[in-house]
Amino acid sequence: MLRELAGELGGNLGALARALDVDVSQRGGRVQVDGAEAQVEMARRVLEGLEALIRAGRPVGPREVDDLLRFFRSDPSADARRLLDQTIVMGLDRKPIGPRSPGQAGYLHAMRTHPLVFGVGPAGTGKTYLAVAVAVAALLKGDVKRLVLTRPAVEAGEKLGFLPGDLAEKVDPYLRPLFDAMGDIIPEERVQKALERRVIEVAPLAFMRGRTLQDAWVLLDEAQNTTVEQMKMFLTRLGDRSRMTVTGDDSQVDLPAGRTSGLAHALRVLAPIPDVAIVRFGVEDVVRHPLVGRIIDAYAADEVERQRRMAARRAGVEGG
Repeated sequence: MLRELAGELGGNLGALARALDVDVSQRGGRVQVDGAEAQVEMARRVLEGLEALIRAGRPVGPREVDDLLRFFRSDPSADARRLLDQTIVMGLDRKPIGPRSPGQAGYLHAMRTHPLVFGVGPAGTGKTYLAVAVAVAALLKGDVKRLVLTRPAVEAGEKLGFLPGDLAEKVDPYLRPLFDAMGDIIPEERVQKALERRVIEVAPLAFMRGRTLQDAWVLLDEAQNTTVEQMKMFLTRLGDRSRMTVTGDDSQVDLPAGRTSGLAHALRVLAPIPDVAIVRFGVEDVVRHPLVGRIIDAYAADEVERQRRMAARRAGVEGG
């Protein structure tokens, strides 16, 4: 097990040492960690987590080191077994798809226990990817008979009519992230066959009007760009034996000025309903390049400063 724990060329131990600023070495068939007490304790927990993953037959590498660090830093009481318990499905590269942060673990649990789940937070937190993975896993197990994936066709002011090509070509840029997520789980040829048989349907939000979606897993992505009317229309499509997941970032609304986001409105009016789960992601759940988290923090700080300056100007005007 020590060889697997250390990783190729000691890569796992090296990643742990760099992340925690500790000295990690192999001595007498054991791993020795030296450094500040708190950092050594964190290293111990990560190593125990890696051992649990290895015993379960999971491959481990620097990514798993990073995931466990994120777990324990976000939730000191976190148990590494949550990474195992919430595993969804094996991807095409045979790597398990599962949570990489406590927020993601809670999100997966919510999608398994609630008919309607909202996943809300910044880019890079896995909202869409995990929702697609859960939906595909449900389809493969026979829990649902089809998948319906949709997004509003609103992106930074562009409109479908001004894009080149036929309807399929116009829609493709909006729906490509959904296809990309599916492509990590199902071979492309199977996706194409499922699309032809309408077992998987990917369409703009406008195509949902007037339908009742039964025996389906329905995913609405980029929901912050829906209007209140569109969101109500979509949510009321829910039929028997179906589940819905709605994802979005309520800080990145591309609607025209003066239009209320359907996502923000739904989060407010549906929060008291017991069968509705709302999962909010934070920067600690970002699982893309580490720089993404710092970018999100920088923009958030800039927005706080902008609001402060606006409040100061208003106070000056009122005082004058």
